[in-house]
Amino acid sequence: MRKSFSFSSVATVLGFAFLYAPIVSLIIFSFNESKLVTVWAGFSTKWYVKLFQDPQILGAAWISLKIAFISASLAIILGTLAAYVLVRFRRFLGKNLLSGMITAPLVMPDVIIGLSLLLLFISMESLFGWPAGRGLTTIIIAHTTFCMAYVAVVVQSRLGDMDESLEEAALDLGAKPVRVFFDITLPVISPALVSGWLLSFTLSLDDLVIASFVSGPGASTLPMVIFSKVRLGVSPDINALATIIIVIVALGVLVAATKMKPEKGY
Repeated sequence: MRKSFSFSSVATVLGFAFLYAPIVSLIIFSFNESKLVTVWAGFSTKWYVKLFQDPQILGAAWISLKIAFISASLAIILGTLAAYVLVRFRRFLGKNLLSGMITAPLVMPDVIIGLSLLLLFISMESLFGWPAGRGLTTIIIAHTTFCMAYVAVVVQSRLGDMDESLEEAALDLGAKPVRVFFDITLPVISPALVSGWLLSFTLSLDDLVIASFVSGPGASTLPMVIFSKVRLGVSPDINALATIIIVIVALGVLVAATKMKPEKGY
């Protein structure tokens, strides 16, 4: 028993060290006085000050947040509609094709999605004059396209487990289908909607490849700016930015864990 406990403890420690040691190192060197990220020259917070004085970083962060919010909101609407059709309408012409098209972005490489969307936008601009060039609009359309696939899968799973007798009882009592959807179906699937929105927001905020294909001048997202800076060498202000993101994510996880913790007595 002692050997088994000792082995499992060592394996756990090594596993956590492998996952979190690089993150801890990044956080430590974000407070480095030296401009060289591999040479420790003393404690300093000047890189955080420099970070918040960088208009490029701040502008890119605002653009990324705006794109992620709009894309996640649109993906929730379209993905929920697609999931509802696939679950509630058992048989209709083209159901298998629709299901395959919805799930395709989940397994398709980002390079293929980005290239295909770029060609689509170029063709649409030459035929209809819209969208005029590449920018925020094209990025939002692209992110909504692949994010709605994730939303559809999450909501579809929740709708499949839902007790349809609740909806049938409401219909028998005279409620119209639209009211049944908003008063019964929507509250029941609301956890899936929240999960889908958060997942879409995270995927949009984190995307680099697809945004690089469909973006244009003045529409550089935060991952694109970070990647362009890192190509010239990692600077301490990038470490500071990564530290801030890690802290925000950690606080979000702690808040979510606290809210999901069951109360005593239940």
